[in-house]
Amino acid sequence: MLKVMHSSAQSPTPTPRWEELTNIQPNPAQLDNIKAQLDLVLLALEALAGIGSEAMLQAAAQLNLESKIPDRVALWRLRQSNPLRKGEGGRKKLDVEEARSLTLISCYLAKQHQEQIRRAVALLEQVTQNNEAPHKAALLGDYLDAFSNTYQERMEENENISTDVLTHLALKLLIDLLFYSAPGGHRRLWLALLDRSK
Repeated sequence: MLKVMHSSAQSPTPTPRWEELTNIQPNPAQLDNIKAQLDLVLLALEALAGIGSEAMLQAAAQLNLESKIPDRVALWRLRQSNPLRKGEGGRKKLDVEEARSLTLISCYLAKQHQEQIRRAVALLEQVTQNNEAPHKAALLGDYLDAFSNTYQERMEENENISTDVLTHLALKLLIDLLFYSAPGGHRRLWLALLDRSK
């Protein structure tokens, strides 16, 4: 199964086009929800693949999105616009174009790390079938620990959120990343963001 997946991962896909994300306009209330979801998608990528702001800025440059996200400060402010995050300092309203930019960057990075995402999801399927705890598999355990630690470090509600809830969220995001790393993933993520923010 993994061999088939691996070979399909190598086929070149066209760079996602901005226009494909402009057909549906979210309203201001939806944008707040979209901000939170996009930040969590990026957090999952960070936890799994060790992606930092440098990789995100490189992706922005590759996708010609430097006008939307020119530097680390701009990126930090966009991610800080997630209403779940701690601290008000530097928070700004995320506009639709910035949300689309983060969508394209998220899927571009997911595609770059597709092999690792596939490996983690295949491992998750395996431990689920064997009724084992995901934490016991090294790759999944490292991912879940990194996700949980980073979430608790950055988000407001860390005192009220249980380990089980965080584990469930992290594993759901991992499976989502598999879909976002596929061809057309940016459309899928954008539609999912709109759908979940209704």
